[in-house]
Amino acid sequence: MMRPRYDFASYRSGTFKPMKLQQLRYLAAIAENDLNITAAAEKLHTSQPGVSKQLKQLEDELGFPIFLRQGRNLTRVTPAGKRVIERAQKILKEVQSIKRLADEQKGDGRGSLSIGTTHTQARYVLPQVLRKFRERYPEVELHLHQGTAEQIADMAARDRIDFAINTGSQELFANLVLLPCYRWHRRIVVPYGHPLTHESKVTIETLGKYPIVTYVFGFSGPSSLQQIFARAGITPHLALTARDADVIKTYVRLGLGVGIVASMAVDAREDADLVSIDASHLFPAHSTWAGFHQGALLRGYMYDFLQLLAPHLTRRLVDRAGNAASAADVEALFADVQLPVYR
Repeated sequence: MMRPRYDFASYRSGTFKPMKLQQLRYLAAIAENDLNITAAAEKLHTSQPGVSKQLKQLEDELGFPIFLRQGRNLTRVTPAGKRVIERAQKILKEVQSIKRLADEQKGDGRGSLSIGTTHTQARYVLPQVLRKFRERYPEVELHLHQGTAEQIADMAARDRIDFAINTGSQELFANLVLLPCYRWHRRIVVPYGHPLTHESKVTIETLGKYPIVTYVFGFSGPSSLQQIFARAGITPHLALTARDADVIKTYVRLGLGVGIVASMAVDAREDADLVSIDASHLFPAHSTWAGFHQGALLRGYMYDFLQLLAPHLTRRLVDRAGNAASAADVEALFADVQLPVYR
């Protein structure tokens, strides 16, 4: 049987070198930056040679390679290396939880809050929430990361964010506890004088006569626009899709087509040149949720943020959801909760 690389005698003699948290941070950063040591060094605000040196020392201490190399480039993770990286990420997560626990005990209202969300939430929903939060917690650093659902899921998987806020795409966030926050509907936006402004109640058949400008995700999924039009026997004319409601409204102004956006993305003052038409009878309501890792240590100000976002998310309810055994159990907790409708 192969002897362990280090034994007690080596520890007493000083030849044993225990791995350091810094080495694990470097290792996790390399894995999170597609095995690019230079990118990892930039992310960590250190030098590339320093990262390479620490990685080499860690591999020497372990006695096996974590990465395969071609020249100076890392090409892929070894099977054993994959297991090391997974454990390193768990250790770093626990270290962060310990730090948060210490901060929570101090109760000084300091720390950081990182949120990953979409443009619509960041642009139209969170400003008022974060303004109130800032008034209450001026010493907390806020980090707002915008992206697609896939990008937000990646940030969550890499522990880059404390909360993910998104609509739909729950299948991408199976590792998070998802808390329903509020419901919203789509609205139609057109320039003044457009024929749809003269309709008492827009129908799918009428809407299908015009080119459409809407979200990319609006044409995918079980409640997609395509399926809704298909049920009416209509093939929609898709003029343009975008992930940004402001971009959609810009092209509506240019006459490219009829816009379909989230209700919260219509601002009465900024969009005074457009007519907003109710479409809640045409399209199903959507639910926006906030997600966090099960077992995550939430600080007091994090609970307050959630309740500012959605008043029904009390600390007791959030803790019960966080301790639930499954996603079905979380859903059951909210079965009798009447979600507010964002207008």
